[in-house]
Amino acid sequence: MHALKFDWNPVTGIDIIGNFKLHFYSLMWVIAFIIGWYIMKRIFTKEKISLDYLDPLFIYTVLATMLGARLGHVLFYQSELISQDFFSIFLPFKFKGGFEFTGFQGLASHGAAIGIIIGMYLYRKKYNYKSLLWVLDRVVISVASGAVFIRIGNFINSEIIGKVTESNFGVRFIQDQYHKSHITQLTGIKDVQEAYNAVTDNPQFAELLEKVPYRHPAQLYESFCYIFVFIILWYFYSKTKKREQTGFLFGLFLILLWTIRFFVEFTKEPQGDEYINWAGLNTGQWLSIPFILIGLYFMFVYKPKTAVK
Repeated sequence: MHALKFDWNPVTGIDIIGNFKLHFYSLMWVIAFIIGWYIMKRIFTKEKISLDYLDPLFIYTVLATMLGARLGHVLFYQSELISQDFFSIFLPFKFKGGFEFTGFQGLASHGAAIGIIIGMYLYRKKYNYKSLLWVLDRVVISVASGAVFIRIGNFINSEIIGKVTESNFGVRFIQDQYHKSHITQLTGIKDVQEAYNAVTDNPQFAELLEKVPYRHPAQLYESFCYIFVFIILWYFYSKTKKREQTGFLFGLFLILLWTIRFFVEFTKEPQGDEYINWAGLNTGQWLSIPFILIGLYFMFVYKPKTAVK
């Protein structure tokens, strides 16, 4: 049973100079994009597509993902940034309350999905060698693999945390419970990381540790499930003729990923202001439903007007 509960209090990055830190969360994004590039290279080679189209596809995907994810988070969960700290929307810095390098934080997967679709449309307009759905059918395989690492990054950062389990099952997110300035005051230790470490390691602060509830590791739930999304997509692409059915893989991806997201949301805490909160469902769940419906359409209804060779 001890494996089902533990305290999570990691170093979230490597301090470089002053307030600049190389965040492990950012490294997870880098790993996700690199692996995605290699997957697409393998697909292009398998289907005898010129690799000249690969690097532009990579650039479009990175920009579309990051911009879409960031704007999606701001619009769906943190719209106050528009008036309170506008430049932090597009830059990896926080300006309100003092200048700080934060890396790119606050990224919404729904926004990333919309951004990728728009990005692939723009890419297809410039590089017209296959249909838009041909590109999407294959890009989503890379996206599924990348999602695994992004949720691991969220876990490292103690963000997108789960609800309290009301038991000894789960994870105690120390850094989510106590803000950096708060933990230094409570412990009297000036170094933030040492202060956090003292909560878990020093019996003197056992009372602080006891106040941290056990929560669902929702990030790990998603990451684990996304492994199977990738495996399923890769199986249908490489072992069946479904890759020849235009829109099938894209639709399958939408159904699998957003169904997982819909159900995991039941274990999550709100990710900001819940602008949509009807019938007991939160913003993330309501935003997932249209993607699932679109996926069903492309899997079972959509018929291309003309065959694309």
